[in-house]
Amino acid sequence: MTTVLKFTTAAFCVSLLAACSNESTTNTKTTAAPNSSTSQKELIIATESSFKPFSYLDKQGQLVGFEIDLANALCKQMQADCQIVSQDWDSLIPSLNANKSDAIMAGMSITEERLNAVDFSEPYFDNTLVLIGKKDNTATINDIAGKAVATQQATVSAEYLQKHYPDANIKTYDKQDNAYLDLTAGRVEFMLSDVVPATDWLATEAGSEFEIKGMPIDIGDKVGIAVRKDSSLKADFDAALASLKTNGKYDEIVAKYFNSQALGQ
Repeated sequence: MTTVLKFTTAAFCVSLLAACSNESTTNTKTTAAPNSSTSQKELIIATESSFKPFSYLDKQGQLVGFEIDLANALCKQMQADCQIVSQDWDSLIPSLNANKSDAIMAGMSITEERLNAVDFSEPYFDNTLVLIGKKDNTATINDIAGKAVATQQATVSAEYLQKHYPDANIKTYDKQDNAYLDLTAGRVEFMLSDVVPATDWLATEAGSEFEIKGMPIDIGDKVGIAVRKDSSLKADFDAALASLKTNGKYDEIVAKYFNSQALGQ
């Protein structure tokens, strides 16, 4: 039986209300079967392209990643013509509610605050948070008072720091990549991040001198597809996601992007 992913780091040795889009990069168009009763359904799915391995730009400037493949599979299952576009993180929800997109797949956590503005599908993975720091630094999350800690703005990581560690010197960034840059340059001492992109970055040359500090932080964070309030697309996405889990396509996409160590299996 396929269950919602829960990302942990037991074997480690791994988004918000926002402001309007001024950037749109088309990556993929999934075309429905021509004889389908829903083949005329055309959807724009928005993402944010600096969240590897979920959604990011490859060397050719094309959108790739777990959420891109999952979005394409969902559209095929729904027999919908879909276009996937990249937007700034802060623009995602305002653009959705301004009818500039039809759905958001961008590692977006289902929170009470966001539920006041949008609806969400059933979750497609569960998330934990991790603190990253230099390997020679023995501090954990309980030692960050007065320390410079990076996180992406308007995310559950930022909210968690502000709520539980207000004495830390919290520095927020528009993109995950910019937080990594300041971490490697020594302008911040730590970074709080979702577990999977953190693990992915730690495996790169840039992340080779860093590690996860302490245990993963389980805040019950679930990620889903955001749609406008009372949109029928919620039910469409829920049904398509359930079908992908039943027919094995969901597990196939997961296996492409996440190894067993990253999933804590």
